[in-house]
Amino acid sequence: MSAPRLNLVVLRSADIAQAAAFYSRLGLTFKLHRHGQGAEHYAAEMPDFVFELYALTAGGPTSLGTRIGFTVPSVDAAVAALTDYPDSLISAPKDSDWGRRAVVSDPDGHRVELVEQQSSL
Repeated sequence: MSAPRLNLVVLRSADIAQAAAFYSRLGLTFKLHRHGQGAEHYAAEMPDFVFELYALTAGGPTSLGTRIGFTVPSVDAAVAALTDYPDSLISAPKDSDWGRRAVVSDPDGHRVELVEQQSSL
């Protein structure tokens, strides 16, 4: 049996439009979706993966405390793209055992690890 592969991440947000704007700065492209009678939400579809933003509702499920990560072409450029979110930087870009990386916080407080895409030899 082969190992499972992650294909969906759903975050809950107090303001899904603001969250979509934040993640758009990292290069994600969102469309507004609704499945049948379900809640309207934003979805960014990538090859083999969907990233969705749903509204945080009173008494409903939360995703606070969730930490996610994205591989980006340039960590420095991704952090620079977030200048409209000055309080988002948690850990500035630096080289590490995993490559160049930084940690930011989205408008809802989810921690987002950014790792620079490694060039292949």
